Formats: sequence, structure tokens, C-alpha cells
Amino acid sequence: MKHPRRRAREIALQALYAWQLGGGDAAEVLEQARSLEGYARADTALVEALVRGSIERADGLDALIAPHLIERRLSELSPVERAILRIGTLELAEHSETPVKVVLNEAIDLGKDFGGAQGHRFVNGVLERVAQAVRPGEFARLRTTA
Repeated sequence: MKHPRRRAREIALQALYAWQLGGGDAAEVLEQARSLEGYARADTALVEALVRGSIERADGLDALIAPHLIERRLSELSPVERAILRIGTLELAEHSETPVKVVLNEAIDLGKDFGGAQGHRFVNGVLERVAQAVRPGEFARLRTTA
């Protein structure tokens, strides 16, 4: 059985994917998300925070992500990769109650479940660099215990 927070990230990913393809504001996207399978068993407060935060702060999140893409541009990413990176970056930057290790693991799992064959590796590499930039102390401690 999936944890409500895992379900929340899955619902947020699906909602952000739809938003990238169809547009709309956060309220409209959240209304559509409520009809997705698993929504009732998700941490709905987290769904709302991730969807609203990712949509309303998309430009700022993209600015945090872009320097860590190495050989690709944000516009070249699949909508799934872009959504996972925005969710992960939002959690790293604004949800310090969620440990870096959890953010990375959840992003990897989303990449495996919804992304391309090796997309999870790319997402992990980018989010590790984002984590190092936005939470350097916690990231360093994570690396010394790993």
C-alpha cells in the first residue's frame, strides 16, 4: 500500500503534466486532479502545496534547475522530467521538513514509474546538484553517511 505522501507526489506529477500540455491556473489544475485515481488516499494538503507551488513558482524553480542541467536545456526535457524536477526542487527549496534523501528517493521512484528508461538517473543527478546548492549542509551530511 502506497503512503499518502507518495500518492500526493504521483497526483501532483500527473496534474503538472496535464498543466504543461493544456495550461490553466492552479485552481483549475487542482480541480482536475481531484478526479484522478488515488486522490482520496493521497495527502491532499501536499498535493495542493506541490501543484500550487510548482505552477505559481515555475519560473523561479526553472531558474534553480537550469544551471544544473549540464548538456540539456529545460525546453528539451520531457514534460514528465520537467514536472519531477519542479516538484523535487520545490520540496528542496521550500519544504525543509522533507529530508533531502526523501526528496531524492521520491523523485527517482517517480522517474522509474512515469518517466523514460533512464530518466530517473538524469533526474537524480540534477536534483543532487540542486540539493547541494539549496541545502548544502544537509546534502554534505547525507554524503558523509552514505
